[in-house]
Amino acid sequence: MTIHPPASPTGSPTGSPAGSPAGEAPRLERQLSNRHIQLIAIGGAIGTGLFMGSGKTISAAGPSVIFVYTIIGFMLFFVMRAMGELLLSNLNYKSFSDFAADLLGPWAGFFTGWTYWFCWVITGIADVIAIAGYSRELWPGLPLWIPGLATVAILLLLNLTTVKAFGETEFWFALIKIIAIAALIVVGMFMIFTGFQSDAGQASFTNLWSHGGFFPNEFMGFVAGFQIAVFAFVGIELVGTTAAEAKNPEKNLPKAINSIPVRVLLFYVGALIILMSVTPWTQFAAGHSPFIAMFSLAGLGAAATVVNLVVLTSAMSSANSGIYSTSRMVYGLAQEGDAPAAFGSLSRRKVPNNALFLSCVLLLSGVVLMYAGQDVGKAFDMVTTVSAVCFVFVWSVILASYIAFRRRRPHLHTASRFKMPGGIPMVWVVFAFFAFVLWTLTTQPDTLTALLVTPVWFVLLGAAWLVLRRRPAHLARYAAFQDELKAEETAARGQADRRLEEKESVQG
Repeated sequence: MTIHPPASPTGSPTGSPAGSPAGEAPRLERQLSNRHIQLIAIGGAIGTGLFMGSGKTISAAGPSVIFVYTIIGFMLFFVMRAMGELLLSNLNYKSFSDFAADLLGPWAGFFTGWTYWFCWVITGIADVIAIAGYSRELWPGLPLWIPGLATVAILLLLNLTTVKAFGETEFWFALIKIIAIAALIVVGMFMIFTGFQSDAGQASFTNLWSHGGFFPNEFMGFVAGFQIAVFAFVGIELVGTTAAEAKNPEKNLPKAINSIPVRVLLFYVGALIILMSVTPWTQFAAGHSPFIAMFSLAGLGAAATVVNLVVLTSAMSSANSGIYSTSRMVYGLAQEGDAPAAFGSLSRRKVPNNALFLSCVLLLSGVVLMYAGQDVGKAFDMVTTVSAVCFVFVWSVILASYIAFRRRRPHLHTASRFKMPGGIPMVWVVFAFFAFVLWTLTTQPDTLTALLVTPVWFVLLGAAWLVLRRRPAHLARYAAFQDELKAEETAARGQADRRLEEKESVQG
């Protein structure tokens, strides 16, 4: 499941904890059960953007935002299916950076792993700032550094124990988000069917089309919706980083991935239909949570406070996911020789403690940035746009890896029990959609600036790769990585041949 690193000068494997049997490298343990994987996938699909950013999306696109979220969810489902087929084709893959390195070359694993790490560090820093801001709303006068520091400390302690502790934490965080959205849908349906009256008018499904139609801001308003909404889906691929620690991945990963369309329809589209039916879309504004507004409108002031806590929990969930995913990605990069070997060590509890400390130290920079001045909000708007563009790059690498997989390992695709629907033609459809998303980012000055800044990150990565790729330690670790993958592939090929033989005998 993990790569056995080369022996250290003392003769024990690099990164082995004290007390490990000589010559045996520690391995990540499969402690995440089906319920953990399912809720981690839901938590990834329901980003903080739904609670905190949907007001801006609705005000830009109007009711057409329903189609925006549906289209994005539909396209990303195929990315997840491609990822699922690749991860299950070789259980030695710890995450999508592993199959990128194997199928496209070591440069792809390096670029994908570090880009994904960068995305989540930036997102995590933004989450720490959001948590501090929402904490001050609930407890006025609270110094900003207290909730920021407390968040990082709590999440570090939870992640240092066992991977199961992370799974449990994320399970309850995701469950809280699900309950909040379900409550909004139930309360909203009651308001619609009882003809609830407010200053904005009567709650009714007719509000969806009676204020300028479904496309009130015409085509460019629809485009602006994509520009904002794509950020809400950041983290949907998180389930792919759990592959090395999931129990029974052949069963649990497909179940989690296949339920993505239902989640998108229920939690995104369903909630937005209710919100815009209770209150006309013209009443929504950027910077205000539609969820809090609807509960306040219903006279449920206490519920509005609870939703504030839910938004806080959602940001905590995102930061928790960031700490988990960045630590596992750095651990995998270290195992392949693409990061310092110290980050490839595991504690006695089988967690990458050094990689966790690195992630948390970087998140603490968010506490410092909160005192940097009034322009921090604008700076983070641009930085998170850069992060979203980088996520599009990661999703694109997953699809490129799938094309290489189909060309180089046709026998594994034939034997796969979890094939991507649509195959290669669908990959090119999704690529065209990503090109459209990048074009939408050129339509506004702030996102255009972020788009133009993003190549700087890839230039830095390219320079680092030119230095790293010829180092003996990197070459040795990558060779070990390839050897272990080949051993697993040989076993998978034998299993695939047996399945085909059984199928032919049954048909005969």
